[in-house]
Amino acid sequence: MEETQIHQPKQKFSEKFGKFHDKYYKLLLIIPVILFLIGFIYMFSFYQKNNDYIYRDISLTGGTSVTINRAIDMNDLSNAISDKLENVNLREISDLVTKKQIAVIVETKSDAELTRSVLEEYLGYQLDGENSSFEFTGSTLSGSFYRQLLIAVLIAFVLMAIVVFIQFKSFIPSLAVITSAFADIFMTLVVANMIGLQISTAGIVAFLMLIGYSVDTDILLTTKVIKRDEGSLNKRIFDSFKTGITMTLTSLVAVIIALIIVGRFSSILSQIFTIMAIGLGFDIFNTWVTNVSIIKWYAKKHKK
Repeated sequence: MEETQIHQPKQKFSEKFGKFHDKYYKLLLIIPVILFLIGFIYMFSFYQKNNDYIYRDISLTGGTSVTINRAIDMNDLSNAISDKLENVNLREISDLVTKKQIAVIVETKSDAELTRSVLEEYLGYQLDGENSSFEFTGSTLSGSFYRQLLIAVLIAFVLMAIVVFIQFKSFIPSLAVITSAFADIFMTLVVANMIGLQISTAGIVAFLMLIGYSVDTDILLTTKVIKRDEGSLNKRIFDSFKTGITMTLTSLVAVIIALIIVGRFSSILSQIFTIMAIGLGFDIFNTWVTNVSIIKWYAKKHKK
């Protein structure tokens, strides 16, 4: 006599993960809390050491930028001038097609006259308008511009927070969106300092752009969970995850490709794409670990 086996339908991944998340979503908040603590400790130490919150390049500190229109051995040039000029930073410009070096950019906090004399001594010929170009920015002007950029970032963040509060009209969901956006910017800044990235005006603009990228998936998640009522809570979260992760990964892949292809030929684009790539990576974490846990906690408490 044959035994009849009853096959139960397999659970979908979303259902399995939903049960796991229902059990551990509060504990998952420990991870961002630990990262915040580590980040704040690092930034406190960084500020004590550098008296600033970022490494600023000459566009924000003042100094001289020289573009020399010829191929030069970067290591040899660095060894020759680093002891004679202040805070030297070298970058090469390459041909987009052949990838051969066609110019070198020398950045230093030293004044233009000293920089010119040191470079001419190394090169063995005079620098003029045909073989080079000089740009000098005063420290007062750069410092003023830096403060204005920081104010612009602060105003953008405050306006974003106001719009979020108007949109949701509830303190906890709004605070979750704002916290996630702040975490994206803060964690990106910590990593940028860890890798020694010298932030320029373009870098500050990249942080401004990051504010917009940071809130879109958070607003999508919060709107889907709080303002909609179709389906279960986990289904609304998973539906918003599928849309949100597609948006973020598409942007992240595009930024990484641009960084690989174009980044090495332009220091400005390289810095923008680097900051955006780091920020989008943290946005995935802060939206789908930090924000989703807070929103789920709120929704369960208020029986949304």
